[in-house]
Amino acid sequence: MRPDQHARTMLPVPDRPRPGLTTYDARDPDTSYPPIEPLLPPPGAPNVLIILLDDVGFGASSAFGGPCSTPTAERLAAGGLTYNRFHTTALCAPTRAAMLSGRNHHSVGMGSITETATSAPGNSSLKPNTKAPLAMTLKLNGYSTAQFGKCHEVPVWQSSPLGPFDAWPSAGGGFETFYGFIGGENNQWDPALYDGTTPVEPPATPEEGYHLTEDLADRAVSWIRTQKALMPDRPFFAYFAPGATHAPHHVPKEWADRYAGQFDDGWDALRERTLARQKELGVVPADAELTPRHEEIPSWDDMPAELKPVLARQMEVYAGFLEHTDHHVGRVIDAIDDLGVLDDTLVYYIIGDNGASAEGTLNGAFNEMANFNGMAGLETPEFLLSKLDELGSPSSYNHYAVGWAHAMDTPFQWTKQVASHWGGTRNGTIVHWPHGIAEKGGLRTQFAHCIDVAPTILEAAGLPEPTMVNGVLQSPMEGTSMLYSFAGADVPERHDLQYFEMFGNRGVYYKGWSAVTKHRTPWILVGGTTVAFDDDVWELYDGSADYSQAHDLAAEHPEKLHELQRLWLIEAVKHDVLPLDDRGGERLSSDLAGRPTLVHGTSQLLFPGMGRLSENSVINIKNKSFSVTAEIEVPEGGAHGVIVAQGGRFGGWSVYAKEGTVKFVYNVLGIQEFATEADVPVPAGTHQVRMELAYDGGGLGKGGDVTLFHDGVPVGTGRVGATQPMIFSADETTDVGYESGTPVSPDYTPRTSRFTGKIHWVQIDLGGDDHDHFIDPEERLRIAMARQ
Repeated sequence: MRPDQHARTMLPVPDRPRPGLTTYDARDPDTSYPPIEPLLPPPGAPNVLIILLDDVGFGASSAFGGPCSTPTAERLAAGGLTYNRFHTTALCAPTRAAMLSGRNHHSVGMGSITETATSAPGNSSLKPNTKAPLAMTLKLNGYSTAQFGKCHEVPVWQSSPLGPFDAWPSAGGGFETFYGFIGGENNQWDPALYDGTTPVEPPATPEEGYHLTEDLADRAVSWIRTQKALMPDRPFFAYFAPGATHAPHHVPKEWADRYAGQFDDGWDALRERTLARQKELGVVPADAELTPRHEEIPSWDDMPAELKPVLARQMEVYAGFLEHTDHHVGRVIDAIDDLGVLDDTLVYYIIGDNGASAEGTLNGAFNEMANFNGMAGLETPEFLLSKLDELGSPSSYNHYAVGWAHAMDTPFQWTKQVASHWGGTRNGTIVHWPHGIAEKGGLRTQFAHCIDVAPTILEAAGLPEPTMVNGVLQSPMEGTSMLYSFAGADVPERHDLQYFEMFGNRGVYYKGWSAVTKHRTPWILVGGTTVAFDDDVWELYDGSADYSQAHDLAAEHPEKLHELQRLWLIEAVKHDVLPLDDRGGERLSSDLAGRPTLVHGTSQLLFPGMGRLSENSVINIKNKSFSVTAEIEVPEGGAHGVIVAQGGRFGGWSVYAKEGTVKFVYNVLGIQEFATEADVPVPAGTHQVRMELAYDGGGLGKGGDVTLFHDGVPVGTGRVGATQPMIFSADETTDVGYESGTPVSPDYTPRTSRFTGKIHWVQIDLGGDDHDHFIDPEERLRIAMARQ
């Protein structure tokens, strides 16, 4: 085999023309040039497939003893290696940023999610250009690259249709193909999708059987087949990251029904059954203990009897959701197998980007956005019971109760966001590569972390870490290649030091020992109190004898605890973890957090056709008075459809026309709807329509009085009883002249939402009644620009 001739530490690989004779006439017999050869990775470099599921705890998948059937994971485990000490960061975006760069999450600016970024280097959500992503390195070495599914690494002020796209997968991220969504979660039935950087609509409706996970698998299968048909000599790097099983837990009813009755005895009994299965499978040591349930998590027996049918159905839906996801992962695996290249494909199946999510409140949620707005009290047990049959359906935006999340992390303590304990950070992982791994069905217990994935892939491909990418000197990867562990279960671990931190929950692992402190409770999203960081109580665990962190040894070994506490502080300084930041709602505000914002001032001008604008791309109208003015042309016979809408079925507002009459609807979490309708239709011709909401004040989420105008003349009044104080949606957007996603109002559907007249412009203004109710068209642009 010819040795690799390329200097690959500098990317792109420099073109190096060969010196030699240059003839004058191409017919000269001495004319000779080497053939043009495309750049390829070194001989023997494998295809690579990373599968990263979302919000799946260690104890959920059947491959790791859990109650949710995952035959694809079991199949890969039987033919590969199972890692029972693989770790993530405790939160989605940080895990993804770390995994795709080979660096710790604070080192690449992703100390938390993009929506809570600050101006501190470790929490800015901006990846330094000295830390090029894995996909870029592979692409510049000749790999074909594609990502399908979730990307939560785009800074929120860069998520508009105009970018900039440096952090988007198909631009600065190194993926030649991207099909998926930008953000933390998405409606599985009606997602906001992008093909590259172009917004696209789903190819079908929920009524036609559409589901996002199936769509992503279709796209991945098609791309892999095309890649091997057209470039069989070039390896691929495919990253399959479905939004599942992050809330909302959306799945066809028949998949949830497979689990009917299986969770009626509750989460405490489920934890015991799961640990027994884990020991039977050997994925945990025989002496592993079930950690106690903390007082903050209620027991199953303490839950109201009338609520238990809802709680049981929440878990049935989740289990069906995970099985459905694994099924479609299996379709991708089958496609690779059918092409005859599965044996030469390095597959990482990482079952969760953090522990199971406890963000659904103690009772669970029909619309998880209620908790993010501090309004979970609206979802009473009676309300939840009335929605039991809708859980998982297109009319829901559901999440399960904290108790189920805790059970999905069996046998460990705590859940997602709690980076201190293994319940938040330990995720079952399977590696499958028959041409590179001799043992089939083996168990690996060496400590590993998501930052180890990138260096493992580079070593497997025979590629060096680049020292320079696109002219920028690179910092070394911070992960440790796992390739050494492929050789045997008894090889000593090489990744023996790792810090953890998320919202003040923190810990450190060093040579078998872990020192940890839980600072903040993940399901208390709004309100609540925390102690000073110096007052946090640290715990100490000996992992060589206590797999699940069941026995706190802090009192017995104070010097060991102090040694690890000092080590955590050293690592924190080294990787930009400091300053610690446990703020919650304040960090949702760009002003308080110190990150850039796309929109400034008190006025924003929008034009017809603008759409797919995230909440961070639109002026914030929450908790204040505001008005919406639009200049429209109404055809004879009246107008119909959306003038402007923000949000969707599960929270938002819309100004639209119905049978020629203007309406304003404010939808609170899909639970309460407040509508104001004009007394008279808008006449044919060019007119200004206007909506004003006079906010009551006196706190967050209050109501207000609504007035509608035609050409400055009042034509209707109404009342909004309450508003959403924090966020409308994680995936719905603002659209002018139509509405993508789910509709704010039941008066129309997205397919019937397009405005039948003509919209000249729409202007959103903040503040009370301190301006005219009619905007002179000639002065409109000057006023709007002056207010910004």
